[in-house]
Amino acid sequence: MKTVTILRVINLFKVWFSYYISLLFRKVIHWGMPLSISIEPINRCNLSCPECPTGAKKLQRKVGAIPLTVFKNIIDQVYRKTFYLSLYFQGEPYLHPELFTLISYARSKKMYVATSTNGHFLNEVNCAQTIDSGLNKLIVSIDGTTQETYEKYRIGGHLDSLIQGLQTLVNMKKELKSNLPLIEIQFIVFKHNEHQIDDIKKLAKQKGIDRISIKRAQIYDFRTGNISIPENNKYSRYKKTKEGTYVLKSKLYNHCWRSWHSCVITWDGLVVPCCFDKDAFHVSGNISDSSFQEIWKGTPFKQFREHILKNRKGIEICTNCIEGTKIRI
Repeated sequence: MKTVTILRVINLFKVWFSYYISLLFRKVIHWGMPLSISIEPINRCNLSCPECPTGAKKLQRKVGAIPLTVFKNIIDQVYRKTFYLSLYFQGEPYLHPELFTLISYARSKKMYVATSTNGHFLNEVNCAQTIDSGLNKLIVSIDGTTQETYEKYRIGGHLDSLIQGLQTLVNMKKELKSNLPLIEIQFIVFKHNEHQIDDIKKLAKQKGIDRISIKRAQIYDFRTGNISIPENNKYSRYKKTKEGTYVLKSKLYNHCWRSWHSCVITWDGLVVPCCFDKDAFHVSGNISDSSFQEIWKGTPFKQFREHILKNRKGIEICTNCIEGTKIRI
């Protein structure tokens, strides 16, 4: 509630109304600024997760870290109407040398700030700085409750070290009597770890974690089947057809709320529609060349939204996405 301002509330209604009017008339109408944005601190990582373009060394973009001046420029342009900042995209945020300065600056503008980590840098110093920065939410990925299971996906990771760091953060919050950050464990379900879902829930409770999120895995090569797809259909994004191939369980309708209320900005200033555009294929502009509002309201972004309303299946990055499956107009 501390992020609520009159301008942000007005902006929320503008975006919300324009989205539903667009669906009704099948024409792009967009009012307001984004409700949330994702900014990529860095696209380098210490792990080698096979379904992650960064970890699998398949990312086609340059590797780098966002300069503080560029970050401040973005925040200064959006904070009056944008209240939520996801400070992650590709890579491990804690590898950014000025991560806590980035967080503190966005928090000074009364934005709600969340970031996501693999947890291998939660030493005492970083835990103290995380709390001191005012970070609202920290998502920690733990995809297994034994080292054998955990390292099948988090290649190069060490579960004991991760849990120790997590415990350090929990203990330090208690010592400092701080409610922030809210700590959320994220468990991505694969075939090799689906038997440990109850175990991760017990671990979260035992460690005093605030929240746990069970997430269905995004598999890139899913159409002909993949050994990573869970056997329990409840935890899979995909279903098997009569022909033996796999498809998304949810149909791709021609709408996407995400493209009306948010966007992603890469470390080097490229504005893309969402987190599925890992290689920044659908670039609407560069923050170094244009103002954010010019890009947000510009022709490339409008054309992308038009494509969504007409033929979302024709957009490659949308074909493995489950966004926009609940609304039918």
